[in-house]
Parts: sequence; structure tokens; C-alpha cells
Amino acid sequence: MSKSKVLLIYTGGTIGMMQDAKTGQLKPFDFKQLTDQIPELNKFDVTLSAISFSNPIDSSDMQPSVWIEIAKMIEKNYDKVDGFVVLHGSDTMSFTASALSFMLENLNKPVILTGSQLPIGMIRTDGKENLITAIEIAAAKENLPAGKAGGKPVISEVCIYFEYQLYRGNRTHKFNAEHFQAFQSANYPVLAEAGVNLKYNYSALLKGNLPAGQAGGKKLKVHKALDANIAVLKMFPGITQNVVEAILNAKNVKAIILETFGSGNASTQKWFIDALKKAIDKGIVILNVTQCNAGKVEQGKYATSAAFKKIGVIGSSDITSEAAVAKLMFVLGKTSDKKEIEKLLKSDLRGEMTV
Repeated sequence: MSKSKVLLIYTGGTIGMMQDAKTGQLKPFDFKQLTDQIPELNKFDVTLSAISFSNPIDSSDMQPSVWIEIAKMIEKNYDKVDGFVVLHGSDTMSFTASALSFMLENLNKPVILTGSQLPIGMIRTDGKENLITAIEIAAAKENLPAGKAGGKPVISEVCIYFEYQLYRGNRTHKFNAEHFQAFQSANYPVLAEAGVNLKYNYSALLKGNLPAGQAGGKKLKVHKALDANIAVLKMFPGITQNVVEAILNAKNVKAIILETFGSGNASTQKWFIDALKKAIDKGIVILNVTQCNAGKVEQGKYATSAAFKKIGVIGSSDITSEAAVAKLMFVLGKTSDKKEIEKLLKSDLRGEMTV
């Protein structure tokens, strides 16, 4: 029985940094020498390979063009391996995981993003466990011994693994910059927990698409058109008309994420509603997303959101702000038809929202 094959894709970030013993400075290490830093990988009954960006980046510099580069790497190697582990800085990991979930249509293999809060070369690093378990998840097959190829993968979606928890990537939010447990998935249960054993929450997993060639199987389709002409308007008490109108009238903006209070509530002042209506009438898409980590938008539940329905603001249910950003870029890159845009934004495309 052949071994599972897992490809590591290093984009940059803390997990791939080594501390220079003399200077104390952090610098990227060569992933060809990965097993020197993590000898535990030699015990894996998995065939590992690795590719790296020619110029690894800090995740704070993440751009849609980089998401496209990652997606192309996955597309190029899709038929060669059983799963992927993307090593990524934690700051924008939720954005990248969300974007990849939309870009990789008909996915039937695991794409696991992971990283760390401390560099992998430091004594107390969380990177070793995160990487080791992410590889184990990427190689896992149903009803087969660990590390063996063939059969159906346990995971067939884009996920984040961090600090003993496996999350659906487009349901996550980074909430802590200091603790090893950096991510939350407030509106969706974890997909797996790592302890003495890996325990999968099978009822929460996306059902994988059948491989191309099988009856009903579909070939992976990689969407590479993303439109970043969006803005985020975050509500706060005292926000002024000048600020709102400056964002609504920003050059080339096609869509705006309106981050509202609670279950989708915002100011009912006439100037504010009028400004939103004027923007919508001009063709700008406005998506209502709650600022809360947990809960959902319910337009009309309170009087403070009733006007949104009337003027054409789109409710987003329980999508995260990170997933909303990625979904808007994906949808705007896919179509310019306003009815189709609204339909896609209201639909659950990759398990990113509850409808």
C-alpha cells in the first residue's frame, strides 16, 4: 500500500523563521532542511515535498495576487499529491483560507493552513505541533491506516489548524495576538480536536466532491479573477456624514461591507439612510455584516435595521468579516450582473454562512 503524499507550500510567516544564534534576528530557513528542525517528521509514514515562495512574505503584506499564486500552486500539483499544507502567517490567515475556499471549486482534497505564534526554531514554539498535526490531517483517509494513500480523504475543504483545533477556514477569526489559541470559529463547530487521538466531527465536515472521472465527479475549477474594488465601513457612535460619504463615494469602489452593531443595526438618521440609498441606486453593492464575533445579521428584527431591507442592503447572515471580504472579491470577479451578485451573496457557496 503506497504512502499518502502531502505538499507543503511555504508563503512566509512566523512558522518558517529561525532565530540566528549570534544576532538574535529572525530569518527564513530552508524547507529542504525541514526534518533537521523537526526530526519527528522522519517518523511519518507520509511522503512529504515542499515548495516555497521565491520571496516569502509577512502575512500583513498579503494581497489577492498572492492568493492567486497559492491557488495556481495547488492547481499545478493537484493530481500529484493527496493533500496540501499551506504555511502562512497568522495575521491574515483567515482571509487567505476564506479566499481559497471560494477559488477552489469542486475541491475533493484537504487544504490545511497553519502557522505559529512563535518561530519554529524557538524552544517553546507552537509551530512544531501545528505543522505535524496539519500534515497528519492532510494525509488522513477514511477507513485506511494513517499515512496510506488511496480511498476518500477525511477532509475535503479548506481549513485552518491551530493549537489542537481544526476549523473551517472561512468560518474563522483571529482574536488573540499573544495566546497560542489564536483563532475562533464562533458560529460553526470545530471540525476536529487533537488530543491523544484526532477526533473528527464528521457531521460538521463538508462532503467532498467526487474525483473527476468517477460517476458524478467534477474536475477542480480554480477561479483566478478577483476584484478588490471594495471597502469596509465600520459603524461607531458619532460617525460623521463626511466620513460615510467619503467611503461611499471612493473612486472605483463597487461594493462595501457595512459592519453594523449587533444583529445588523445602525443609525436611523435620515442623512445616513439617504447616503446608503444613493450609493445603491448608483450600483454599489452594500453587504451588512455584524461587528460581533458571534451571532448573525437579521435585518428587520429591530427598527434600526428595518430601513436596510427597503433600500436594498444585502443581509449576510452569520458570515465573518474576513469571509465577506474574500467572497465579495470572488463574486465581483465572477459577474457584474447585480441580480446574480445578490443571489451569490445570499447563498452559502462553501459552508461560509448559515442560510
